[in-house]
Amino acid sequence: MTTTDDRHWMTAAIELSRLCPPAEGAYSVGAIIVDEHGEEMARGYSRETDPHVHAEESALAKLAPDDPRLPGATLYSTLEPCSQRKSRPLTCTQLVLTSGVGRVVIAWREPPLFVGDCVGVETLREAGVIVVELPDMAPQARAVNAHLSGLSDE
Repeated sequence: MTTTDDRHWMTAAIELSRLCPPAEGAYSVGAIIVDEHGEEMARGYSRETDPHVHAEESALAKLAPDDPRLPGATLYSTLEPCSQRKSRPLTCTQLVLTSGVGRVVIAWREPPLFVGDCVGVETLREAGVIVVELPDMAPQARAVNAHLSGLSDE
């Protein structure tokens, strides 16, 4: 179920993604974690702390792994959490599952530009995480990634 808050936080995540240093081999993504009361817990964006950090990874790293608010929290990400990764031992999908976050909202499914078959949404759902997609907000998330050659306007 989509709420007005979902659109508010996704808009904020899209704005956050504009802070990403553009990279030809990576998406610019923003992620915000919000507790069950609608209070922001953490935020992050791609390449915020190093050239390989992903947005979800950056936001989750700012919280204690045993933060009791995580199971009731929602993670807003402008792009589907990655399910394959070369630069780190854990994918963003695995990091979300390990964190215990109970709900994820995305604007855009990962296109096959770098990974042929991202299954982040499916993996999260199979593990019991509620995943909400806001496809009407995908064009805004894609626009931040106009620097990527080969990215089609799906």
